[in-house]
Amino acid sequence: MPERGPTALPPVKARVVAFLTIVVGGMCGLLIGAALVRIQCDGECSTPTGLGALVGAVLGAGGVAVVAVLVLRAMGEWRAGPGVHRR
Repeated sequence: MPERGPTALPPVKARVVAFLTIVVGGMCGLLIGAALVRIQCDGECSTPTGLGALVGAVLGAGGVAVVAVLVLRAMGEWRAGPGVHRR
């Protein structure tokens, strides 16, 4: 079996933390989106509140996911050291 060289793959613990931060970001976006709609709506607001929560969750999780991916890539490249180039 050939010996494996340095890898740019981040550690499992870092990937788990990144996943959990994405979930927390989505939950925060859900709460913010629902609250924004609830503040502005009068009467029956269950559908608009649900849509606001959904949009907020997607935007919150998406934004945190972009940052998490950039951090994981930087961590992986830093850990691999010089001379390791990805194709």
